[in-house]
Amino acid sequence: MSNHQEENPSSNSTNGSVPFEIKDAPIDGHRRIKVRVIGAGYCGIYLGIRIPQRLRNVDLQIYEKNAGVGGTWWVNRYPGVACDIPAHAYQYTFHSKPDWSTFYAPGSEICAYLRDAAERFGATRFIKLSHEVVSCTWDNEAKKWILEIRRTDTGEAFRDDADVLIAARGALSNPSWPDIPGLKDFAGEVMHSAMWKDDYDFRNKRIGVIGNGSSAIQIVPSLQKVEGTQLSCFVRSKTWITNPFGDVVMKKLGLDPKILDFSPEQLTRFSTDPEWLFNFRKEIEVDGNIIHEVTLRDSNMQRGGMTLFRDSMQQRLLSKPEIAQFLIPSFGIGCRRPTPGPGYLEALGESNVDFITDGIEKVTPSGVQLASGRDVSVDVLVCATGFQTSKAPPFPIIGRGGLTLAERYTPFPEAYLSVVVDPFPNYFMMLGPNSAIGAGSLNSIMESQGDYIVKCVRKLQKEDYATMTVKRERVQDWREFCHEYFKKTVYTDKCNSWYKSDGGRGDRIIGLWPGSCLHAIEALRAPRWEDFEWESRDGAGSNMLRWLGNGWSVTHCKVEEDAQDGGGQEYQGDPAWYLEPRFLNVPLEHRPEDDKEFKMRPFSH
Repeated sequence: MSNHQEENPSSNSTNGSVPFEIKDAPIDGHRRIKVRVIGAGYCGIYLGIRIPQRLRNVDLQIYEKNAGVGGTWWVNRYPGVACDIPAHAYQYTFHSKPDWSTFYAPGSEICAYLRDAAERFGATRFIKLSHEVVSCTWDNEAKKWILEIRRTDTGEAFRDDADVLIAARGALSNPSWPDIPGLKDFAGEVMHSAMWKDDYDFRNKRIGVIGNGSSAIQIVPSLQKVEGTQLSCFVRSKTWITNPFGDVVMKKLGLDPKILDFSPEQLTRFSTDPEWLFNFRKEIEVDGNIIHEVTLRDSNMQRGGMTLFRDSMQQRLLSKPEIAQFLIPSFGIGCRRPTPGPGYLEALGESNVDFITDGIEKVTPSGVQLASGRDVSVDVLVCATGFQTSKAPPFPIIGRGGLTLAERYTPFPEAYLSVVVDPFPNYFMMLGPNSAIGAGSLNSIMESQGDYIVKCVRKLQKEDYATMTVKRERVQDWREFCHEYFKKTVYTDKCNSWYKSDGGRGDRIIGLWPGSCLHAIEALRAPRWEDFEWESRDGAGSNMLRWLGNGWSVTHCKVEEDAQDGGGQEYQGDPAWYLEPRFLNVPLEHRPEDDKEFKMRPFSH
């Protein structure tokens, strides 16, 4: 008699601890999954478009604390606010706007563009305005995120939960106030560039502007022109004021870099000639991507740029050469974010602008006292001091084991591929740490991050995973890669920059992607599932292939009568979808290796 016992076919193939039953559902079914998104700017709106386009049976809500969509472009309303990269490169790849009024779009136009995109592509259906996320806590037993929400218009508070939580807040959402003694004691008006007071009358006022970053560089030319104003610009940092981004391609396209507004004739051509509009966008994108070399220390492009922009700044400040001597840096272009700043240097040269480089000792009720002992009287203080980019969101996000994101971000923020961090299951970020770019299209990176996240949500949904959490080892690998990569770049030169840890003074680059824009797009193209830890919805020891289902695909399952929408579709999909032209990839005859698609971009799994 044989001692061999036949294996029980109903037992789990791994250890037999969990009885196995076939999942009575198609392989490509759509189990219900709840997704919550924080923020309705560029990132949140993109998710509000792509998630319903590509996924099914998703309970989607996008919480936005402000009363309108647009994110930083809804919040920032200071005079002169605009995008300092070409407007045609600052839009969704699939939604081209032909009627930007100027080469650098004003903030109001960008906000209107985002509102139009949200409405046109249906994202507004999922957006809850005036809903502020107060806290997010991971429930490890339920495998869900618990959200505390407060309505900013009514004060009502309520709780929500989610299988997947996505932070789409971006890096420029939490204003950074200067740490100056006495600021709260100032008797005049105080405002931050991101919290502008539209009703304040600046006419005939003595105005103090603290900072010389991107916001200040746009604010100063606007306020300098206001009737009767006297500006005191408090500046402590050197910075590169460059030629307009895209000026080379403007010349190539027959445009004058000194004339930024589009003429009626140009706008008509953009609207009536799609090929011209496409080529215009393509040239701008190519120009942005091929200057990646400028980010490398001592490269020919970096050295040439420093010479060009040094000469340009000196020429524009001939009336006050001492300002040029102070402003022009010794560090490379890009260590601190450069800006074209149309009109900024010219405004500094005007008689109603005082350029002050002494440190601020304190703020008094009547103005500013400098370290030199000098008192500067002002009626209003404008703090153009940017955002807190090296900190976690201003509300608690509590992951597995009670660890907060603020604690995880100590001593500096980090996230694998800028999208996920341990131990925060099912938590994703858009424009998180190391997301920005020194040259190229930030919007393309943003879309790639959104696509990556949608793929992750689909894998959780389709393959019956309760959680996915990036492995700590991979986050550590990413940290090491970033630190080593940036050693050869200008970003680690000696400068104070929001790209850096410790409030701009640290030795870690936390704001920028370690590579080019195209490098980021490729890295995010196909998720490396092996870099994650997975938990099955069926529990430990279960058959991990149960998601294969009952042998059916939704594409040849008949539509139930009570589920028909009146369209007359008999099946839930197309039983021969693979023959449709949109799904075909027809090789070239004789020499398929000459396929233009794969010469433009290498194939990837």
